[in-house]
Amino acid sequence: MKLQDKVAIVTGAASGMGKAIAEMYASEGAKVIVADLNIDGAKAVVKAITDQNGIAKAVQMNVAKQEDIDTMIDTAVSEFGTLDILVNNAGIMDGFEPVGDILDERWDLIFDINTKGVMRAMRKALPIFLEKESGVIINTASTGGISGAHAGATYGASKHAVIGLTKNTGFMYAQKGIRCNAIAPGAVETNISSSMKNINQFGMERTKVVQGVIPRIGQPDEIAKVALFLASDDSSFLNGTVVTADGGWTSAF
Repeated sequence: MKLQDKVAIVTGAASGMGKAIAEMYASEGAKVIVADLNIDGAKAVVKAITDQNGIAKAVQMNVAKQEDIDTMIDTAVSEFGTLDILVNNAGIMDGFEPVGDILDERWDLIFDINTKGVMRAMRKALPIFLEKESGVIINTASTGGISGAHAGATYGASKHAVIGLTKNTGFMYAQKGIRCNAIAPGAVETNISSSMKNINQFGMERTKVVQGVIPRIGQPDEIAKVALFLASDDSSFLNGTVVTADGGWTSAF
């Protein structure tokens, strides 16, 4: 039990990588807040966890709203007494738009969810971690936060920002008992494509050469294993870094 008696929050946990992370954390002894806008999906994940004698609670939340983030973290403390692990996993894709085709409202929405939501959750959790002098933050970035052509300009910029936030936070609080790392998944079988609207044909065509060298599609549980490692004491000397989990995709560039 690598996470025995730890309290964890996982956002975007109703499906995909978030679901796999929440279930794996629970199986390793953590008490898990399963947070998602899709409350029915979150409740289904909680049922799957509790059916295996795990402990979890579903919380409906929109990561673009500060009040929802506050409620999510306050619920972890009121239900389970504290918070030990924060996994900022929720995110949406763009439509592969290059910079010349970006709409302000789409840019703002993607940054509100992918970047500002991550910052706000970290900011809300930090007083708890500072008081305990311990805490782990794991941000789901993307190979699109490292490379330039794995999605559109907006998604890529939002995930580059998450990586910068992760590195800064890891360094700033390194002497306070707090670790902050990110995972950069490559192509993984999830439903994030459902958030893609009005696919930009020019942008999609330009990324085909990059997509064409993907070695294979990953599974959510493969990312969850990385998230378990980063949440556990096994990664005690990892801080402010990005673990690329892409089956070798970006090693080609």
